[in-house]
Amino acid sequence: MTLASRALAQLATWPDLRQTAPSCGLGRALSSVQGEIVHFHSERDVDLHLTDRAVRRFAKDLKGSGAIRIVPGSQWVTLRLDAASDVDLLLTLVSVALQAPQTWPDPADRPVVGCNDQRGAGFVKADLSGY
Repeated sequence: MTLASRALAQLATWPDLRQTAPSCGLGRALSSVQGEIVHFHSERDVDLHLTDRAVRRFAKDLKGSGAIRIVPGSQWVTLRLDAASDVDLLLTLVSVALQAPQTWPDPADRPVVGCNDQRGAGFVKADLSGY
């Protein structure tokens, strides 16, 4: 069992999440009542939807992690699952993502854009100087 499949199996048991087809068309996804939360694109790469404000709030804490990539302007962060601790980090961040729309809402007029995989960003080291 891969780390991604183990994480997906764990998250699929959470009462606030349900399995769905990802809007980007690649892999598997989990959604909440607020919309898509997680896209599992491969056995290692996962995109997680946070609000822009939540991404900015946690950018300094996350930028030191080799497992996370932040793409400026995106409401999604990309995680690379290389170790069990990366799965733990993903589970923690999914909990944050479920609370983000209430805790760190984005302005109502800002539409949610596609995940990082759709943006062609994937797991690319991004410049965090804007955060």
